[in-house]
Amino acid sequence: MNRLRPALLLAALLAIAAPGATPAQGAAAGAEPEAEAVATTGDAWVDARLADMDTYAARYRGAFDDEIVRYLEAPRALVEEARADGGMRPGDVYYACALAQASGRACRGLLEAWRQDHAGGWAGVASRLGLEPDARRQRRIRESIVASYRRWDRPLAAP
Repeated sequence: MNRLRPALLLAALLAIAAPGATPAQGAAAGAEPEAEAVATTGDAWVDARLADMDTYAARYRGAFDDEIVRYLEAPRALVEEARADGGMRPGDVYYACALAQASGRACRGLLEAWRQDHAGGWAGVASRLGLEPDARRQRRIRESIVASYRRWDRPLAAP
């Protein structure tokens, strides 16, 4: 019995630590990635993914930046500038470029709008830019997120 307690304790600790240590394992099993959601878009699923992206980008900055440059068609210098010196959160940079792509705008314009005034989060920025809620645009953003996670070998089920 004494040998069993340390084994149970170790198993419990590994179960708690595993989702944060290897997010791909939890995501691959269909579980939601572990991240504290920061409400900014008005979509809880997207907000949770953006918060998770902050964690992912801290560990895999190159892969994260490459994703935005290649698939969201943002200039590398723009992405690096937005994140430099404790600037924008990685999830916000991703969302700016995903929203820009889904709405036919330039990522630079969305990043500048966020920097000028991000009161009300992304929903407020979008409203000020005349980008009212649109189901097709939101679906495209979600599809971009799902595709990014797949390329990062962290597959998600589309909501």
